[in-house]
Amino acid sequence: MTFPLFRIFSFSRRCLGIDIGSSSIKIVELSRRGKKTRLENYIEFKPPKERLMRKREGENIVLPRITAKAIRMALDRAGIKTKRAVFTLPDYSTLFTWFELPLMTKEEIPEAVKYEARHRSPFPLSEIVLDWQIVEKGKKKIKILLVIVPKEIVNQYQTLSALAQLETRILEAEVFAFARSSIKEKDKIIALVDIGEKTSTCSIIDNEVLKRSYSFDISGEELTEAVSKSFNIDYKQAEELKKSYGLCPREEKNVKGLREALLPGARLISKEISGAMENFYQSELKRVQKIVLGGGGSLLLGLKEYLIDELKMEVETAAPFSNISHPSILENTLTALGPSYAIAVGAALRGLE
Repeated sequence: MTFPLFRIFSFSRRCLGIDIGSSSIKIVELSRRGKKTRLENYIEFKPPKERLMRKREGENIVLPRITAKAIRMALDRAGIKTKRAVFTLPDYSTLFTWFELPLMTKEEIPEAVKYEARHRSPFPLSEIVLDWQIVEKGKKKIKILLVIVPKEIVNQYQTLSALAQLETRILEAEVFAFARSSIKEKDKIIALVDIGEKTSTCSIIDNEVLKRSYSFDISGEELTEAVSKSFNIDYKQAEELKKSYGLCPREEKNVKGLREALLPGARLISKEISGAMENFYQSELKRVQKIVLGGGGSLLLGLKEYLIDELKMEVETAAPFSNISHPSILENTLTALGPSYAIAVGAALRGLE
């Protein structure tokens, strides 16, 4: 779902998808000729010293000047000239809410949605940007998905885009970009699990419609901190150890006990996913049929296999590059990196629509 204020009005043959994390930026450049979509560039850029966001009231707030400088530097280094871009908004800055309305005409719906938004938004209407869509239509009622984003957040990304010398007419919630790039079977009910550096989300998609979204605290950072504490090593060393071996059991002295250090976090991830799926079943009387993992945290070796064993269902990692033309020499690399680029790819695809 995108916000009306930022819709693209003309066809673009190239577009950037930009996914901003707390300490790194992922950028994907795609082009389209006819029905063929091609990968032109992909970048992950980590500023050596400065973080791209700051903490405020429990949330990460993007720092426009620092982040714009990092984006511009990354684009210039890669020789990327494309200016048209789609930025994704972190799910923790986006409020999703669902409600029912009695049957009414198309002309009546916007005012009814605005009325509901007054009661469901933690902010006054003057301080938010909202979008909505009909997710279900019955004989007597219609079900609405309402998306609310504080204007302050929108303004930050507008400023960031201008400072980075980019043309941005779309801002999109991460979950919609993730779904666009990673759901291949449209007829299945899918749980999209995005394990980020700071936070994680489990979103239930039914017939290409977002039906539920749950956030939980266990993330890549917490898994690394568990390793750091268990092995009494610094964060950087713990991150390397986690990436190299993950949940795979090892007997070597320097990594013995690593799986045990990571298992509590893995169990929490499994528990949160299971709870989200059960809540969805209780409200919709439908079962999730597949889990798709994305985000940098999903690259943890052995996590997919662990979840398959624990949840007794189909689990796969996101493969956002699978339907995009790219040099064959990159096949293995893009398969390995795919889950962490799922949001950036989905954003770039939106810009080409």
